[in-house]
Amino acid sequence: MSSEFGNKLRVSIFGQSHGSAVGCVISGLPSGEAIDFDALQTFMERRRGGKGILTTARSEADRPEFLSGIENGITCAFPVCAVIKNGDKHSKDYEKLIHTPRPGHADYTAFMKWGGFADMRGGGHFSGRLTAPLCIAGGIAKQILEKRGIYIGAHISEIHGVKDEPFPLFPDKALFDSISQKATPVISDARGREMEKEIENAKMNMDSVGGIVECAVTGVMPGLGEAMFDGVENKLSQALFGIPAVKGVEFGAGFEAARLMGSENNDAFRMDENGKVFTETNHAGGILGGITNGMPIVMRAAFKPTPSIAKKQATVNLSSGENTEIEIHGRHDPCVVVRAVPVVEAAAAIVILDLLLEGK
Repeated sequence: MSSEFGNKLRVSIFGQSHGSAVGCVISGLPSGEAIDFDALQTFMERRRGGKGILTTARSEADRPEFLSGIENGITCAFPVCAVIKNGDKHSKDYEKLIHTPRPGHADYTAFMKWGGFADMRGGGHFSGRLTAPLCIAGGIAKQILEKRGIYIGAHISEIHGVKDEPFPLFPDKALFDSISQKATPVISDARGREMEKEIENAKMNMDSVGGIVECAVTGVMPGLGEAMFDGVENKLSQALFGIPAVKGVEFGAGFEAARLMGSENNDAFRMDENGKVFTETNHAGGILGGITNGMPIVMRAAFKPTPSIAKKQATVNLSSGENTEIEIHGRHDPCVVVRAVPVVEAAAAIVILDLLLEGK
């Protein structure tokens, strides 16, 4: 099914943006794992909108209700089903858009695939709203990984040309925690203020901007993953491309590697005083031949500008067969990147936990 992924750990996402609820089913979680619901809610809060001018005005509580799989705060061996009720819906904003597809959205492709029957209010099943249940699954996976010494953190790497500092060679939990507590999750606060200005300017001009999220995973042992089509990059890319608005994914040096000489791109192996192998650089992003090498896994996801903008745009009327124009009303993020940081962490956590369960 298109809205499921994973092997040993299987995650299925369901619901529509303006339906009664969104949710997830998580199969294959280790049994006997205590879940910190307060920590999970804190993680969910990082993704939630309605908290300022940099995000959508749509404000949902995003408090998951667990229907199965967890008893007395502990995973009990069976599939976890969690739902989040949708409350702050303005479906009237979309009544005039049924036959006029919004540029940059999946309205037209969904219309052609399902003959106009897809519920596309608020973006339907393609909406960023569906990242809320993804964060439920990812938030639980992060907690389980941390008990095993594996930590995941992310920050805004770039917004509309304004770049943050990159992660150091060996980022740690303290850095991840510091970034996660910021309204604009960056390493450099000065760069963060510049990014905020870019977003505010786009909103004032009835437009939007995109950006890049950098994510790192530390504590992963070497040897996870498979060659060719079941490599770690393959599985992480599948999950990351499932996040709405992601248009590019790269690992380590990524596309920059194509501009380097082999002598520059190769990561020299060294041995530390404890006999552990490491590399002096990490252009490989912690992955060689699809298999982890023990260095931090480093990846970046590129997000397109929010397609829902208030400016008048050209489109077509699928009912009359005529060219026309639309003006999109409603509540939308002028930049999805700010709220996407924990979503990238969530997607990465699910994949890494799945790999651990396979490796076991």
